[in-house]
Amino acid sequence: MTFSGHDTFHCRLFWLKKGFDYVSTGHKFKDDSGVDLGVGRNMVNSIRFWMKAFGILNDEYQISSVFHKILNKDGWDPYFENEGTLWLLHYELCATNYSTIYQILFREFRKVKPEFTRENFVKYVQSIDNTQNTKILEKDFSVFLRMYGNFKDKNIEDGYTGLLTELNLVKKIGKTQNDIQLYRIENNYQQEVPQEILLYCLLTNTNYGDSISFKSLYQDDAGIGNIFCFDQDILENKLQEIAANNSFITYSSEAGVKELQFKKKPNPITVLQNYYNA
Repeated sequence: MTFSGHDTFHCRLFWLKKGFDYVSTGHKFKDDSGVDLGVGRNMVNSIRFWMKAFGILNDEYQISSVFHKILNKDGWDPYFENEGTLWLLHYELCATNYSTIYQILFREFRKVKPEFTRENFVKYVQSIDNTQNTKILEKDFSVFLRMYGNFKDKNIEDGYTGLLTELNLVKKIGKTQNDIQLYRIENNYQQEVPQEILLYCLLTNTNYGDSISFKSLYQDDAGIGNIFCFDQDILENKLQEIAANNSFITYSSEAGVKELQFKKKPNPITVLQNYYNA
C-alpha cells in the first residue's frame, strides 16, 4: 500500500495538462521545474505524483498511449471538457493503485462502511496494516475530500476545485452524535457513465478474457461495478447497452448465468476514438 506523495495538494484542473506538455517536450521533473510550470516547488512534486497516480506517466517517463491521444495539442479532450474523460480518470486512479487510498475507498471500504468518518477510514486501513501512520492517512483522506467533494468545508484548506468534484461521488450526510462529519460514496449519475468508457475499461482489464461473468463485473475489486459504484440493475442495463451497440459483443442471461462475451476484441484506443469522434 502506498500513501502520501502528493505534498498534501489535490490534483487541480489543469495540472495534468501542464505536466503532460512539460514531459512530452522532453523535460523531466526537477527542483527548478516550477519556473516552467508556473507553480511552486512542492506543487512540482505533486504534479509528478498525480500524473503517475492517474496512469499517465510511468517511472521511465513514458506517457500512456491513451492519454497522449487525449492530452496532446490536437487531442481528444486536452482540457477535460468532456465528462467521459473525468470518468476515465476516476477509473484509472482506482485501478492504477499508485495512491492506495482510492482503491481502498471505492473498491472495498464503502461496502464495509457505507457511512463513514475520517477516523473510520484510518482505523480500517490500520486494521489491514498496523504500520500505517495515522497523520499520513488523515492527510490522504483530506486530499481525497478535496479531489472529489463537491461541497464547501472550512476544513478544506483552499478553494481550488478538485479535478473530480463534478462526478459528485462523495456526499456529506450529517454528523455523528459526537458532532463528527459523516460521508458517503455513491453514484447518483450511474446512467450517465458513457458505455464507450466502460467498454474501454473492460478491454484494458488484463484479468478478463473473452467471457466475463456478471458476478465478476459487479463484485471484483477492479470491476466496473465496484469502481463506478453501480447498482446491479443499472450495471446490467449498461452491459445490455454495450452489447446492443457493438456487434462483436453479446450479453446473455440464460439459466440464471449472466455473462458478457466478446466474439472479437477491438483496439481499446479505437473505442475511445469513436467516443470522441476523433
